[in-house]
Formats: sequence, structure tokens, C-alpha cells
Amino acid sequence: QLQASGGGSVQAGDSLRLSCVASYGKYDNYAMGWFRQAPGKERAFVAAIRWDGGSIYYTDSVKGRFTISRDNVKNVVYLQMNSLKPEDTAVYYCAADAELSAVRVNPHYWGQGTLVTVSS
Repeated sequence: QLQASGGGSVQAGDSLRLSCVASYGKYDNYAMGWFRQAPGKERAFVAAIRWDGGSIYYTDSVKGRFTISRDNVKNVVYLQMNSLKPEDTAVYYCAADAELSAVRVNPHYWGQGTLVTVSS
């Protein structure tokens, strides 16, 4: 199971770091990703990282502000979010898949969401 945490309510321009921990099972050879679902919108891809960190992808709207990383020893993936904007407000979900291509589109495993609210 994947458990996301670190959400909260912040002001525009602030930072947050989300964490996703695998409570059991090993995901060190899985690609990991983050998605988000804003109010009234469909869930959308945010970032993904290959099992070894060798390939990383971001959606255009977060490039330069968000950083995905992972610690395979601790079985954790992070999403560092800087310069947050009100449009970043959403429920954020972590996800995993054996294939990097799949984790960006339709990952097999999902964690529960953590809410990020950014006020102006």
C-alpha cells in the first residue's frame, strides 16, 4: 500500500513537501508518480520518476517549481513543491507501476490522496 502525506494549507509562494511511503511491499524497482485532482476536474499527471531516478518527467505547469525524488532504501518518494500557486490546489495522489510509461498515464497502484490548498 502507498500512503501519501504532507499536504496542508499554505499561502501562494510557499513550499510543501509531499511524501509517499510504501507501507508494505518493495517499490524500489517500480516507477513512481504523482497525480493531482483539482476540484471539479479530472485527475491529472504531475510528475514521475524511474525506479533508479534516471528518468524524470513533469507536466509543463510545474516544471521549475516541483521536484520529484525517491529514496529506495526508505521506500519513499517525495514531491517538493516550491512557489506554490492557487491553481496547484488539489488532492495529490502517489502511484506506482512497473513501467515508467504506464506510471505517467494509468498506473497500476494508487495511494490515498493528500490535500494541498494554496490561497492567494
